Amino acid sequence: MASCCGPARAADGTPGPAAGIDPEALRCLAGAAADDLHLVGLRGGRFLMGSDSQQAYPEDREGPVRSVEVAPFAISATAVTVAEFAAFVLSTGYRTDAERYGNSLVFQELAPSRLRRTSPAVAATPWWLQVAGAAWCAPAGPGSSRTLQPEHPVTHISHRDAVAYTLWLGARLPAEDEWEFAARGGLQQQPYPWGENREPRGVPMMNTFDGEFPHHPAGPVGPVAVDAYAPNGFGLHNMTGNVWEWTSGAFSVSDARPVMRGGSYLCHDSYCRRYTTSARSATTAETSLGHTGFRVALST
Repeated sequence: MASCCGPARAADGTPGPAAGIDPEALRCLAGAAADDLHLVGLRGGRFLMGSDSQQAYPEDREGPVRSVEVAPFAISATAVTVAEFAAFVLSTGYRTDAERYGNSLVFQELAPSRLRRTSPAVAATPWWLQVAGAAWCAPAGPGSSRTLQPEHPVTHISHRDAVAYTLWLGARLPAEDEWEFAARGGLQQQPYPWGENREPRGVPMMNTFDGEFPHHPAGPVGPVAVDAYAPNGFGLHNMTGNVWEWTSGAFSVSDARPVMRGGSYLCHDSYCRRYTTSARSATTAETSLGHTGFRVALST
C-alpha cells in the first residue's frame, strides 16, 4: 500500500556517502541532553478509540470507534530530541538504518538545489527524494549537520532505530492505544489534543504545512522544538503535527508494517489531514524519513 505520509525506502536505492558527524559536534549535541527523561505517568482507563468522522480516512482503518481499556503507563512529555539521540549514539556507537543504507527520504523543499537535481524521487509521491548521505545527523544530506538543533525532534529514524533506542533506555515504544489515549489528553472523541477546533481563536496549536502543498510553502518548513506548542491536558507536547511518531502497533492483521501516529509538518488540508488524534499511517520497519521520530513509553 502506497502512502503519501510514509513512502517506503526503495529496495534498489543506490548507497551514497556515509553520513557522519564530527566527534566533537556529537559530544556537544549529547551534552545538551537533559540528565533525566521527563516521563508523564498516566493512570490509564477506558476511552473511545478511533474516529467515524467524515474527515477520517477509512482506508487508514481509523474506525470504527471502539471502547478500549488502557492499563497505567508512562510516556515521554515530548518526542526524543536530537540531543537525546546523540547521547545514545555517543554511548553505544549505534548506526541508524539511514547510515547503513547510505540514504534517507527528504522533503524536496528541504533538500539543497544540487541534491534536488540528482536525487531520485519516489514515483507516487515525487515531493520525497531519496537523498544519499541523509541521516539523523545530516537531515538534508551531506553538509547539513550544521542545521541540527538539539531541541528539535530527531528525524530519519526507522522503526528499528527507535526500538534500539528504547531498549538502551530500558523502555519501549508506546502501543497504539496508549499513544491515542495520551494524545487525547483526557478528552473524548475530539479530533485534536486540545479540542474540536484546529485553530481556536485563530491561534496555531501545531506545526503543519502552511501554503500550497508541496511547492509553495507560505513560511518555514520543517520540525520545530519538541515543546514549541502548548501541551495537552496530560502535559504532553506536539502529539499532533511536527513529526510522525512510531508505535509498536501493526497496521492490520494482514499488514505487519509498524504504525506511525500524529501527523507532521507536511500535513496539509489539500492532500493529507492526518494531523488528528485518530490518524494513522505506516511504512516498512527499515524506512527512515525526514518527518518521522518517536517518543518512549514505560509500563508502570
